[in-house]
Amino acid sequence: MAACGQRSSAMSATDAPIYLDHHATTRVDPRVVAAMAPLWAEQLGNASNPHHLPARRAADLIDQARAEVAALLHADPREVIFTSGATEANNLAVLGVVRASPPHSHLIVSAVEHASVLEPARRLQREGYEATIVPVDRQGRVAVDEVAKALTPRTVLVSIMTANNEVGTIQPVGEIAALCARQGVVFHTDAVQSPLMAAAACREVPADLVSLSAHKIYGPVGVGALLVRRKTPRIVLQPLMFGGGQEHRQRPGTSPTPLIAGFGVACRLLRESHPTESQHLERLRNQLWRRLQAGIPGVIRNGDPLHGLPGNLHVSIPEVDGDALLARLTRVAVSSGAACSAGDHRLSHVPLAMGIPEALARASLRFGIGRFNTPEDIDRAADAVIEVVQRLRAARRGHAGEEAGSFPSSA
Repeated sequence: MAACGQRSSAMSATDAPIYLDHHATTRVDPRVVAAMAPLWAEQLGNASNPHHLPARRAADLIDQARAEVAALLHADPREVIFTSGATEANNLAVLGVVRASPPHSHLIVSAVEHASVLEPARRLQREGYEATIVPVDRQGRVAVDEVAKALTPRTVLVSIMTANNEVGTIQPVGEIAALCARQGVVFHTDAVQSPLMAAAACREVPADLVSLSAHKIYGPVGVGALLVRRKTPRIVLQPLMFGGGQEHRQRPGTSPTPLIAGFGVACRLLRESHPTESQHLERLRNQLWRRLQAGIPGVIRNGDPLHGLPGNLHVSIPEVDGDALLARLTRVAVSSGAACSAGDHRLSHVPLAMGIPEALARASLRFGIGRFNTPEDIDRAADAVIEVVQRLRAARRGHAGEEAGSFPSSA
């Protein structure tokens, strides 16, 4: 899924910037690369063809990957539908459920969902369906009571992300899943940033639909999945595409065996590395926050410090221009939550929904710490950010002083 609301800072190969934008995409783990490498040229086969050995081997690899994705979510492999990524998975979930429902059916989403949930919801409104966008608090968290109040007899779907891709706030998806189950409403969660958290939170009452993306968990770009629980009554999805029987006829097209195999390995590695990896990310995140607090007076941390992704740090920096901040921050690959797409200078909907003032929203940085980052990376990144902020603030004060000296005092 493409990062929404992020403008990457300028990067130069000679500067070897420190990569701290793992909520946008992750480096493919070398073990994933090794698993995929022979599948591009040496081990060929279309998994849809049962008539020769190479094709059957490709089908076996896809079955193995399907089992790994399912294991990550405590699910049945038959519940996994491979897609091109989480954007497609989210579209299939939202459009698929509602369009398969009676006219004027109702859905509920939160104000901080990814665009691949919010835009399909708006499209459904134009088609005559009803949608409610529930608010979030100052920390970006959805209240279960708000979801409960929004439910109507015509509600067929609730879609609330597990964790926000900008500020890292983790939502109470376990409680919302239980609420929806009691009301007979299908519950979908975009778990792209936190598949293990989604699995843990919904252990007692599983989410009905779960979206995943490989390239957010150190797998390849171009593949994701939608988990569709096998339950009674059966969850009915209207397909987005037609023309083949692959993926239970929900997602036709030749299966990209190398990508799917890599996705499966990435899921296995994520499962095996937990909770050690989460602890590593949290230590580095806390180290970065301490350094920024010490070096940047007035820095503000956004999101929920008690319910947040371990590798996420989203901050607003008063008294600096956001565009100037990113333009000068060339030694760190980091993003801002201020724009909704590359080259788009509109404010992201996420800080606005949280009530963050526009000036602070524009002067924000989102740090996404990853598996391969080190304490040395964090110190170097903190030094670079602090230096740029100090220079910008000094220039701002100097400019203000010059302006003040140009006019006589009104006193």
